[in-house]
Amino acid sequence: MHGWIILDKPLGLGSTQAVSAVKRALRQGGYGKAKVGHGGTLDPLASGVLPVAIGEATKLAGRMLDSDKVYEFTIGFGVETDTLDGEGQVIATSEVRPTLVEVEAMLPRFTGPIEQVPPAYSALKVDGERAYDLARAGEEVVLATRAVTVFSLKSSPGRGGGPLAEGEGWRGPASTDSLEGGPPPPSLRDGSPPRAGEELQEAMLIAHVSKGTYIRSLARDIAYALGTVGHVTYLRRTKAGPFDLSHAISLDKLTESANARRLEQILLPLRAGLDDIPALFLNPDQAGALRQGRVLVGIAEDDGLHFAMLGETPVALVEVEGGEARIVRGFNC
Repeated sequence: MHGWIILDKPLGLGSTQAVSAVKRALRQGGYGKAKVGHGGTLDPLASGVLPVAIGEATKLAGRMLDSDKVYEFTIGFGVETDTLDGEGQVIATSEVRPTLVEVEAMLPRFTGPIEQVPPAYSALKVDGERAYDLARAGEEVVLATRAVTVFSLKSSPGRGGGPLAEGEGWRGPASTDSLEGGPPPPSLRDGSPPRAGEELQEAMLIAHVSKGTYIRSLARDIAYALGTVGHVTYLRRTKAGPFDLSHAISLDKLTESANARRLEQILLPLRAGLDDIPALFLNPDQAGALRQGRVLVGIAEDDGLHFAMLGETPVALVEVEGGEARIVRGFNC
């Protein structure tokens, strides 16, 4: 078992819990012990694409962490929370609500290379401790501005995947004693666009971003630029590296496949995580040399990374330079 299981992670489940679910499925299917890891943390309040690496694919998990991602997210205007999502406590409110025209006019300011301050409630470390641990302990957390890239940012008239059920993806701020709360407005739930000039309670956006981009910070900063405050009320990852929702399965499907001992049918090959890298097909002697850590010479391929294979068997990720191929990462498949 070497490859990828792509989960459509549900709300309320952390990435570590999702990995545990895959491990449990492997045990139920009688596949024995295998290395399992995920290719990019997804918060419990977010759903969507979570690549889970099995066996030798775990050697590529770092590349998945570095890949770009695509998210659907909704900014709820008028309320800011300390976590910048619906889990936190209200820290600021505003009566200002933008129109769709105002939102769309603002998006170019947040497209391309930008700088953002990560949320205090994040896994970044401050003096060796997680920022969210310090924030939960009531300590002031000051994080450095970081450079990220937003490749594209556009508005969407409604949520993907059909109408939004009452309360789906919405928890509201933890404290709403004097605030308007509840599920998103009908204009988002039924997919119909807002009327011209209508002030928005929420706006849904689709962002294609580089690694290290915090959608919660992006939502906060867009709201600030519109003269109001806001927080993320809905977040769904639709693509991570080469994997999108078309590759993803539910936890129910995972369990069903495990119980039927058919996990191989949902396992994507190890090379699926490297679809942007050209293949380098080897003969048995070349494969043997690479496995011994030797440099291959006389390689008539362009310089750059290549996925070296013997037939359908992955051998190594190699760097080709000047006709020579050196191992970057070897596979024991």
